[in-house]
Amino acid sequence: MKRALIATAALALLAGCASLDPAATLAPVQDLVRQHVGAELVAERSEADGAALRARVDELLAQPLSADSAVQIALLNHRGLQARLQDLGVAEAQVVELSRLPNPGFSFGRMRQGDEREIERGLHFNLAALLLRPLAAQAERRQLAALQQGVAADALALAAQARKAFFEAVAAEQSLLYMRQVLQAADASAELARRMAEAGNFNRLRQAREHAFYADAALNLARAQHAQVAARERLIRALGLWGAQTLFTLPERLPELPSAPPARPDLEQQAMQQRLDVAAARAQVQATADALGLTRASRFVSVFEFGLSHNTSNEGPRQTGWEIGFEIPIFDFGQARVAKAQALYAKSVHEAQRVAIEARSEVREAWHALATAHDIARHHRDEIVPTARRISEENLLRYNGMLIGVFELLADARAQIAAVDASIAALRDYWIADADLRAALVGRPALAPAGAPAAVATGGAAGGH
Repeated sequence: MKRALIATAALALLAGCASLDPAATLAPVQDLVRQHVGAELVAERSEADGAALRARVDELLAQPLSADSAVQIALLNHRGLQARLQDLGVAEAQVVELSRLPNPGFSFGRMRQGDEREIERGLHFNLAALLLRPLAAQAERRQLAALQQGVAADALALAAQARKAFFEAVAAEQSLLYMRQVLQAADASAELARRMAEAGNFNRLRQAREHAFYADAALNLARAQHAQVAARERLIRALGLWGAQTLFTLPERLPELPSAPPARPDLEQQAMQQRLDVAAARAQVQATADALGLTRASRFVSVFEFGLSHNTSNEGPRQTGWEIGFEIPIFDFGQARVAKAQALYAKSVHEAQRVAIEARSEVREAWHALATAHDIARHHRDEIVPTARRISEENLLRYNGMLIGVFELLADARAQIAAVDASIAALRDYWIADADLRAALVGRPALAPAGAPAAVATGGAAGGH
């Protein structure tokens, strides 16, 4: 009995070496995020961690926001992501729990028969749980690895969302500025038309047309104001900001269009190597396979106990011995558990194949969207906007030569501003497509459906006045 107690204590001491290490559990997720977006991911576990994160976020918000700083703020400050990081702690606790020996059972009994006193002591171990512990711990570790991949994918998806929201907010600010210029031009034109009509130099039809321009400009400004507020609020939600943090400053312009989109070769292979949802699906397949092996190993005997006995009596010698208890598979041979595990394994295999097929398609679609958006933005920059500018310059020369009037010149200014606004939208679409491609290479992107091309305003209407 003494030797058994000593052996149990030694095993318990060795099992106690498996301890919780939240930093080590989070490290693979941090490495993946740092590798793909170049930003830091920190879990908030205490008040000190929260204070440090808020100080870092305030430091980033003190400067005009950029796409990279928006991504960093989202990774540090978003409450949903912080809640997701706590799932790692839950999974780690389960792994550590299975890495330790199951607790033994102890029984004590005292019986009396006349003057005889009998004391029984028993120590019991669940040998089935002990023998199957390594398989269960291995399966749980694979589940933790799959969870780490999933958490990293969620973090990268949030980074892509923050990047897209940033570009949408900046583009909305620019569009709002141009809509205000349109309204100013329309207001000047409508006021001039009103005065000329009062002086008898303008008929009511032309005055109504100028007023219609002003009414449309006011309506478009209201829409642009709402679009600017909505885009800014989406960015605020992506960054997890509130209170005074929402008073951040955005840059005045979108980044310039690069000379060429990224090359396409090996994009599919790169996605297969880097996509976290593909890696998570593979890990899930392996974890399910481990669980299937565990189920097969325990299909017949799921309860197997070993016990030591030590009984003493005041009227006889002490009694020592051992006993074994196990479940007899008479009614349940474990076929249902094995069939369930096999079905789950087959399901995980098909799911992994589906994820891989969709990943290849998504990265091809994302690259094509980026290449198309680059061509459209470049066409606006090199063709449409310069053409509108040349038309405006020619009309200004004609106005100076008194060949056209002020209303034709104002109409041309409106057309030029509309062309610039369309160019801003095209540049915004390129940077959003760039964010989608980045997301497609590492995780599941939120690809926008292809839409009809937007109409482009030109200065042709100015010449018709």
